[in-house]
Amino acid sequence: MSSGNDQQSEALSKPTFSEEQASALVESVFGLKVSKVRPLPSYDDQNFHVYVSKTKDGPTEYVLKISNTKASKNPDLIEVQNHIIMFLKAAGFPTASVCHTKGDNTASLVSVDSGSEIKSYVVRLLTYLPGRPIAELPISPQLLYEIGKLAAKLDKTLQRFHHPKLSSLHRENFIWNLKNVPLLEKYLYALGQNRNREIVEHVIHLFKEEVMTKLSHFRECEYSPN
Repeated sequence: MSSGNDQQSEALSKPTFSEEQASALVESVFGLKVSKVRPLPSYDDQNFHVYVSKTKDGPTEYVLKISNTKASKNPDLIEVQNHIIMFLKAAGFPTASVCHTKGDNTASLVSVDSGSEIKSYVVRLLTYLPGRPIAELPISPQLLYEIGKLAAKLDKTLQRFHHPKLSSLHRENFIWNLKNVPLLEKYLYALGQNRNREIVEHVIHLFKEEVMTKLSHFRECEYSPN
């Protein structure tokens, strides 16, 4: 997030679907009968935990993900994200499953009249994975080891992933790309003037001095799907 007009444009790009609209989307696009919907936390997309009526063999809990208007203009990116999820699932990782629409696609573009304009959003449905976020767990050396081990396995596995639209993942000035740490300087205002800001400023300074000068020696990560 940023201040001024940037902050306003980001707010406008984030979907604002009601629970009733989310339920209608699941039924019309994916053909599932919804019994309950509740919102889930999200950054710049919109997520819902969806409960459906019990089917013969399928799961009864899903996550409906509605992409923001900016991401929805790049369907190749979302297609590659979905294929990465399916690739990791096939490789044995505990990932969600990507659900197909009634038209047998992995996502659908829906248009909504906001009153002043027509906005389009890419919607997709994933199976729900129960569990607790790492932030809610007590940190231990063993837990950190397991996280690192999983990350290494993930990186090694993704080196075998290929897709004709893979280049869509390479986005200029994407703040979630670790090599773009210096871009975070424009968000320092959010920390105010305190010790936390001093720590962040110091880390960014060290990154510029110790990492950016050596970037050419590192293997660039090919995947930053989300």
